[in-house]
Amino acid sequence: MPPSSTSSIAVVAAVQAAPIYLNLERSLNRALELIAEAAKRRAQLVVFPESWLPGYPAWLDNCRDVALWDNQPMKRLYAQLLENSVVVPSRVTEALGEAARKHHLTLVMGVHERVMEGAGRNTLYNSILTFGPTGELLNVHRKLVPTFNERLIWGQGDGAGLRVVETPVGRIGGLICWEHWMPMARQTLHLGGEDIHVALWPSVKEMYQVASRHYAFEGRCFVVAAGGIMRRSDLPADLELAANVANGDSEFILDGGSAVIGPDGQYVAGPAFGSEVIILARINLERIREESMTLDVTGHFNRPDLFDFRFNGGARKAPSGQLEVATSSQVEIEPPTATEVLLQPSTEVLAPSGTDSAPAFRVISSSRSGSFDSELRAKEKQR
Repeated sequence: MPPSSTSSIAVVAAVQAAPIYLNLERSLNRALELIAEAAKRRAQLVVFPESWLPGYPAWLDNCRDVALWDNQPMKRLYAQLLENSVVVPSRVTEALGEAARKHHLTLVMGVHERVMEGAGRNTLYNSILTFGPTGELLNVHRKLVPTFNERLIWGQGDGAGLRVVETPVGRIGGLICWEHWMPMARQTLHLGGEDIHVALWPSVKEMYQVASRHYAFEGRCFVVAAGGIMRRSDLPADLELAANVANGDSEFILDGGSAVIGPDGQYVAGPAFGSEVIILARINLERIREESMTLDVTGHFNRPDLFDFRFNGGARKAPSGQLEVATSSQVEIEPPTATEVLLQPSTEVLAPSGTDSAPAFRVISSSRSGSFDSELRAKEKQR
C-alpha cells in the first residue's frame, strides 16, 4: 500500500502506440507527446511496452536468415540498433525524467539499454526504466533471460533491478515478457510488496493475457499490462520477410492487447487490440486488502517453515558515471502490508500532434464484460 500520506485512489495508463522504429530521436519525441496526452487525463502512472525505445525487434520472428553467420544486412541492422539504443544516464534519460517531473507522474519505459564503456561495453539489455514524479530514475531492471532468439541481441540481466520501489501511487515492480513464467522472479517481487505491477510485452497475446491475469491474482496486486503496436511496414526493409507474414503493409505484426487488471484477476480496463490507444483506469488500492483475505502468498498462504526463499541479487557492476543499484548478496525480503478498482468509465477520441502520430488515437477507460474470453478465441481463429 502507498504511504499513509497519499491517496489510495490512483489513475494508471498503458500507452499502446508505435514508436518510430529504429529511430531513437523521433521515438523520444513521440514518447514525450504521448506522456503529455496521458497527463491531460490525470494519469499518475504511465507505462510503455517492452523495448519501446526504439522498438521491439519483431524482425527476429518475422524475417528470414536473421541468425545466419556473417549476414551483412543483419550486421548493419544491429549497428543501427546500437546507435539508437538508450545509454543510462544520458540526454534521453534526462528528457524522460524531465517529462515525469513536468507532469508530476511516475513513468515506466521499456528500452534497449546500451552499455557504453567499461565491462560489457556495447552490450544491449532489454530494460525497464522507472522514473518518479521528481524526475529521479528510481530503478533499472534488465531482463534476466532473453527469450529464445532474443539472445542474438540482448545480454542476460543481473538481479540488481529486481525490486519494488516506493512512489506516490504505491509500491511498483515490473517484469518483462517471459519473466512472468519465472516463479522465483515473481516471488521476489511479491515479497517486495507490490501494489501495482507493470508487465511489459511486445504485444499481449492470449497466453500473455493469461500470465498477466495470473500475476494479478497470485500477487494480489494491480497489473498494468502494456503491449506494443507494429505494422508490417515497420519491419526493416533490408531483410526478407518470412513466408507467413501478412501481405499488406498496414497489417499488424504486433497488435497491442494492453489492459489494466485487478487483484482478483479480472479486467478493469481493456484489453484493446489492433489500434493505438491509451488504456486508462482509476483504481482503488484498498481493494488489495479485500482480495488478500483469500490468498496472500507472502502472508497466511506462505509456509516459511517449509520453504526457504533467498534472493542472491548482488550489486550491479557499472562503469563510471552509470547507474549502480546496490543490494545485499542474500536478501531476505520482509512481507508486505496488504490491497483493485474504482472505475470511472469514459471514452474519448484524441487527435495527437506531430507528423509521426496515428490519425486516430483513443483513450479507453471502460471495463470489459465477461465475454472477453470468447471474443479473444474468436479473434484468434481469424488469424
